[in-house]
Amino acid sequence: MATVFCLSAGAQTINVMVLNQAGAQTVLQAAKESAQQRNAPSAIAVVDASGDLLAFQRMDGVRPASADLAIAKARTAARLQRPTAEIEDNINQGRTAFVTADIMALRGGIPIRVNGEVVGAIGVAGLSKETDTDIANAAAAVLIPQHM
Repeated sequence: MATVFCLSAGAQTINVMVLNQAGAQTVLQAAKESAQQRNAPSAIAVVDASGDLLAFQRMDGVRPASADLAIAKARTAARLQRPTAEIEDNINQGRTAFVTADIMALRGGIPIRVNGEVVGAIGVAGLSKETDTDIANAAAAVLIPQHM
């Protein structure tokens, strides 16, 4: 589901865990199933740690704008390595500089972590911010490694 790469530069070695396509599809499927169980059609985006899109689905009955919102939520969660709900809360508590930062500040973006390392993120946009967050949390947890 996640692949480890070792990059060598002279005497330096960096181990990098990368979300692969199989992992992205696993997260996407988990989100879709969670959305169906909640009767909450959603747009779902899965990105790698850089915020580049790996997998996407817009379920029937979702507003067209939700596609862009889901991708932006996932990208923001990956790049900032934290849930987008934290950013929304910061803005609501007066940290308005986030508004001008060209990032998505709506709930529903969750980093995907494997062994504590952010390997990607999921963004969900549907009917309500609470449901978006619940679906994203459930799907992001699906990649917890058994014994890597």
